[in-house]
Amino acid sequence: MRDFQKILNEEGIYTEDKHNKSSNSFKIGESIIEFFSADDSSKMRGARRDILFINECNNVSKSTFDELSVRTKQCTFLDFNPVAEFWTHEFMYTRSQDDYTFIKSTYRDNQYLDINIINEIEKRKINDPNWYKVFGEGEIGNYEGVIFTNWATVKAVPESGKRVIGLDFGFSNDPTTLVDIQYSDGQLYIDELCYQTGMTNRDIANLIKGNKEITNAIVVCDSAEPKSIEELKLFGVRAIPAAKGADSIRNGIDLLLQYRMNLTNRSTNVVKELRNYRWKTDKNGKSLNVPIDYFNHSIDAIRYGATYLLGSATKSIIPKIHLPR
Repeated sequence: MRDFQKILNEEGIYTEDKHNKSSNSFKIGESIIEFFSADDSSKMRGARRDILFINECNNVSKSTFDELSVRTKQCTFLDFNPVAEFWTHEFMYTRSQDDYTFIKSTYRDNQYLDINIINEIEKRKINDPNWYKVFGEGEIGNYEGVIFTNWATVKAVPESGKRVIGLDFGFSNDPTTLVDIQYSDGQLYIDELCYQTGMTNRDIANLIKGNKEITNAIVVCDSAEPKSIEELKLFGVRAIPAAKGADSIRNGIDLLLQYRMNLTNRSTNVVKELRNYRWKTDKNGKSLNVPIDYFNHSIDAIRYGATYLLGSATKSIIPKIHLPR
């Protein structure tokens, strides 16, 4: 949506009166362009449209696609990174090619792509060949070496349970990630709250304080940013640093592997990371038992929060939390 507004501004056709911020829609000429999340069931079973575009459709269920497509008059566009085969490939295998048009494009086809992004993509050709196969060449990848398979999506989380918020700081290139983590009946329930660049500490605090369900929850943060943690405290957030030490990443992964992780349907960025977070391999393809340093922003936030929630050393290191008056 931000990209779309930027394009309108560059074309000189954006005005406030064309943008309905409450419904996330734009009126362009006689057309209305509406943005909505795929976890909003009223949008799937209610409104009709002429043209449907589903972004990263591999993060959307086949049933959701069916609900939306049947209410679309003219045509549907689906885009995705081919991390692995999913329901779209089955659709193509079982339909006549007259029923659809398949377009494969890569970063080389994008004339507007920043040179720094191009260099970053091409660096991964050697360091992460499976990633490059998918995101560089547009070929179907596979789940070989994926770390987490102990997860599933759910419609809702329990109404009661032990709760903590995990926070991984970001800003320009990396997103700030905020996840709500609950523990109930021996399982973890995870809800994505934020996955966004450009977030200041005040923005983070306002998001937390504006959500009555989590406003008083303990927020376990990346301990590499003590200044940010202190600033969050000044804004009234119950922020504490995550416990770190030797092998803390591996230990956190081992801990998460012991529990089933249930993700809300709207946690699409967390799902994307879980599908792509893998062990590094050597030049012969042998696993090095070390995770790649990509697709780990929300996973880091989950590690911080879950390690605390499930009885980590953090509880003994920080027995009390003092907030400013």
